[in-house]
Amino acid sequence: MTGRPLVDSHCHLDYLARDGGDLAGVLARARGAGVGTMLTIGTKLREFDIVRAIAEANSDVVCSVGIHPHEAGSEATDVAQLVALAAHPKVVGIGETGLDYFYDKSPRQQQQQSFRTHLAAARATGLPVIVHTRDADDDTAAMLSEAAGQGPLTGVLHCFTSSLRLARHALDLGFYISISGIVTFKNAEDLRATVRQVPLDRLLVETDAPYLAPVPVRGKSCEPAFVVHTAARVAEIKGVSPPALAEATTANFFTLFARARAATSVAA
Repeated sequence: MTGRPLVDSHCHLDYLARDGGDLAGVLARARGAGVGTMLTIGTKLREFDIVRAIAEANSDVVCSVGIHPHEAGSEATDVAQLVALAAHPKVVGIGETGLDYFYDKSPRQQQQQSFRTHLAAARATGLPVIVHTRDADDDTAAMLSEAAGQGPLTGVLHCFTSSLRLARHALDLGFYISISGIVTFKNAEDLRATVRQVPLDRLLVETDAPYLAPVPVRGKSCEPAFVVHTAARVAEIKGVSPPALAEATTANFFTLFARARAATSVAA
């Protein structure tokens, strides 16, 4: 790929490194595919040291700190703890956090409390919040509005598959929308319709690796190199060239995750 390097704005490199996984190979393949920056996501505070260490060891990797809604029933935090962990220069965002009413792996009240804590930490640090939402559009919209009403707030709805109404609500709050390999799936026409409506200057692309490998590599363990397939499909949907899509989404990433400029070797 030529032109500006892509960013994988959401991946789980610690998952790819588990059980003797070939993390070095994963990173090399991403770089070879034209991926210039990877954001590896914190989902459990008890494993944050692993996430942070991967970012520390690689100049083109940054990380976030947070508790996934699936873990909200087994882990708790407070604003002060998140703010302290987020002081590390490789931490560029808060989360992932949010609401998942599809799997309901944690009680909804605890998901909501955890989400509020992360939103408050995002406001306190000035870092963007990385939001996971599934089958929880109304509560997600209400809680984002509540938090934004309490002070400046930025963030992204990652791996977006929700309604156009939620997308527009998030955009109105100044949020970004991140698109995963799901956009390449045959049955994802509703998502493609939403992508057509989201302004190019508010889009990000991601893998959510090791999940959701895009067509034409669907069925494989996903890895950051595969973001090129998602980006190509998004470019087609938006009616722009792949280099133009890379230029836009990479610029968007460094606008939103401003700390990443200093934390990586990528010229932005």
